[in-house]
Amino acid sequence: MELLSVLVFVAVGVVLLFDYTNGFHDAANIIATPIASRALTPIQAVVTVAIFEFLGPILGGTAVANTIGKFVNLDDVAAVLSVTIILCGLSGAIFWNLITWWFGIPSSSSHALVGGLAGAVVVAVGADHVIWGFSQLAQGHFTGVTKVLLALIISPLIGFWAGFFIHRLVFFLMRGAKPSVNKFFKRIQLVSCAGLAFAHGANDAQKSMGIITLVLLSGGFLTEFHVPFWVILSCAGAITLGILSGGWRIVRTVGFGIFKVRPIHAFDAQVTSASVIFTASLIGAPVSTTHVVSSALMGIGAAERPKAVRWAKAQDIVSTWIITIPGAGTVSVLTYLVVNALLGVN
Repeated sequence: MELLSVLVFVAVGVVLLFDYTNGFHDAANIIATPIASRALTPIQAVVTVAIFEFLGPILGGTAVANTIGKFVNLDDVAAVLSVTIILCGLSGAIFWNLITWWFGIPSSSSHALVGGLAGAVVVAVGADHVIWGFSQLAQGHFTGVTKVLLALIISPLIGFWAGFFIHRLVFFLMRGAKPSVNKFFKRIQLVSCAGLAFAHGANDAQKSMGIITLVLLSGGFLTEFHVPFWVILSCAGAITLGILSGGWRIVRTVGFGIFKVRPIHAFDAQVTSASVIFTASLIGAPVSTTHVVSSALMGIGAAERPKAVRWAKAQDIVSTWIITIPGAGTVSVLTYLVVNALLGVN
């Protein structure tokens, strides 16, 4: 029992570390457009985002946490092995976040988490312990990995086309406007950027909340899946600290690598992304802020001048999206095999 308590304590710490890496990894996706459009200074952007990022998970409910915490089933797995599996899964997600951050690639923390946890579960106790949700999908129900993957796949498409049409609409409404309208779009970004930060916190921090709750349930510290308030506060704090650390390498890719962002583009991207992400949070769909923001910018660029979009950079980003799940899954599998060889937890 003492070993189990230590493992649970370590696992909670590792989840918060993932939440922190998620914060500084995804911070770039939120602060890139106001910085690139010169609406906010880096310090102003980070402070504004950090405040509303903290409020997001506290006020945004727990629907996403329930989805993430229930796409694997470890009820019949011994407590020590169950917590070890979760730890190994998290290692894959954290490793992938750090690698992609180092190279300035805006990959998905959500994809990394799903790939890492699913990979560890499959190699340790079998694929039948992952709630794939394929049979339920045939009946019109969305659950398990299917719900997660559908949300992650569909949300960039929605982000692209929503960005495309929103930009066309705003451009139409602003036709004939004087260049001074840029001042308005710079000032209003304080609001739109705050909204995107709130939506991000409401969605992404909940993923860590779901995993911590799963750890506590597996370790016998909870009798049913219910997110304690201290878990909400802890995850809100960890992701906010990550935001304050910033992900400046990725800022260059998102803010300057896709196309030249002006104030109107930045505002449209923030409104589009915040709308898509917050709507997903309300229905319990975990989405990738990276995917949504990047695809929204592509849609906005395509709406104005397709040739201005650096499609080669966009192709690099999409390629990273595709390899994230198997990449994080491979790391978690290797981590589990090493841990099992050393400690014999299986």
